[in-house]
Amino acid sequence: MRRLVLSVLAFTAAPGLLPAQYTRSAADRPRLVVFLTVDQFRPDYLDRWAPQLTGGLARLSQHGAFFTNAFQDHGVTETAPGHSVTMSGRFPRSTGIVRNTAGVEDPQSPLLTSRDAPASPYRFRGSVLIDWIRTRDARARALSISRKDRGAILPLGRAKQNVFWYATSNGEFTTSRYYADTLPTWIKRVNGRRVPQRLAGQQWTLLLPAAEYREPDDVPFENNGRDFTFPHTMPTDSVGAAAELPTTPWMDQLTLDAALEGLQALQLGRGPQTDVVAISLSATDYIGHRYGPDSREQHDNVLRLDRALGAFIDSLYKLRDSSTIVFALTADHGVTPFPELVAQRTHRPAPPRFDMRPAFASLVTELRQAGVDTTAITRDGPFIFADRTVFRSAGVDPDPILRRLAQRLRALPSIARVERVRDLAGKDTVHDAVTRRWLHMIPADVPIEYVVTAREGTYPVGATIAEHGAPYDEDAHVPVIFYGPWFRAARIADRALVVDMAPTLAEVVGVPPTERLDGHVLRQALVSPPRR
Repeated sequence: MRRLVLSVLAFTAAPGLLPAQYTRSAADRPRLVVFLTVDQFRPDYLDRWAPQLTGGLARLSQHGAFFTNAFQDHGVTETAPGHSVTMSGRFPRSTGIVRNTAGVEDPQSPLLTSRDAPASPYRFRGSVLIDWIRTRDARARALSISRKDRGAILPLGRAKQNVFWYATSNGEFTTSRYYADTLPTWIKRVNGRRVPQRLAGQQWTLLLPAAEYREPDDVPFENNGRDFTFPHTMPTDSVGAAAELPTTPWMDQLTLDAALEGLQALQLGRGPQTDVVAISLSATDYIGHRYGPDSREQHDNVLRLDRALGAFIDSLYKLRDSSTIVFALTADHGVTPFPELVAQRTHRPAPPRFDMRPAFASLVTELRQAGVDTTAITRDGPFIFADRTVFRSAGVDPDPILRRLAQRLRALPSIARVERVRDLAGKDTVHDAVTRRWLHMIPADVPIEYVVTAREGTYPVGATIAEHGAPYDEDAHVPVIFYGPWFRAARIADRALVVDMAPTLAEVVGVPPTERLDGHVLRQALVSPPRR
């Protein structure tokens, strides 16, 4: 069993003193790393619909090093924590990104051309792959692009590179003042095509004949009972179309087209240095939330993503020498199917949905009776915080109150565990994945007192979309794939983690990480010397 923390030794010595793997000649290094993160992408999609995959997903999964037993190994399987891991090689306890709600929001970094929320990486801690590369060669540059601000920002950490994301308020790619004061000409050119606005009134129809889809198209549970059958029609007004675009496969097509244009405009991958392009594709997440992982909509979206990614790779190979490019693909998280639909298909009762509100209502009463401000104990998702300074001012011990809250939560049939954070380190982290993932989640200086784990497979009361975020395999199991001359073509059953991807790419690029990592090099994926 792998150790909890697998470190990659950081070297800052002169090249002649570096280990052999970090002294690759320029000819042995890739000139371009393309890192693809598909938001809410379950690895079983690649097998479930394999006979119909003919493009980029097929190429990468069938001809790359595909780790089929790979995971995001932290507790809150959401977009921001997942993206903070991808190119850092470190768990959220080290990156400092513990939830979407405390991800990239930054009132001091307004956007350039939209009224969407201000954003920057100011909460992110530590370094990422592009930092390590630039330590070796300052000429290296990076481009990151996504529908989501957190999907674009966090893979590059705090690096002030070329970072852009899609704003639903106006249907344009933008960035924040953390990165630039003006948009570059090429992004203005992409925006000037007004692709979202031109899609107003257009229909998302099936790519293949309806008989090629096994999933039913008449499931009222999907999309909260609205517009749950094909075709799906875009709003007829341009503003509505821009806002609706992320819930269609056209979002990923636009993102890939913009990435290719940016790569050309910035002259990335021409060498001799190694450049990085990070692309986060978000339609799978929006469509998955609306319709669920077992829907006809998700099936069709994955087929369209496969074709779009194939066209992107083919176009890239016309622009750059394919023997100088490395691809990596993963996901920020998976997704748990609608529990009621699972119950219907398995003929088993659905687990009860969880509702923590009554327990916290009792807590408010107890705090008032004790003369303590009712905001002294708060909850953010699974985390329970306590402001101990407030308790000290009131002369009240918070621990008995916290214990009683934990007891009330444990009594709920939909809650599996309520654990004090400081007790987690003494538990079994080898056989207990939930404990291990919570330990990988929480930075030592974040004042989280307790963590609440719902029963596996359940949803919160009132949830009308497909859910993820739990420390179970449905949400944590993701693909990890490497493709290019440095990697062998194989399906690899060995356990792998997303934190292993950055150190593996650093090995191929020939640069040492500049800090300790939680991941290690996946040597079973490598070929030596690289295929040419």
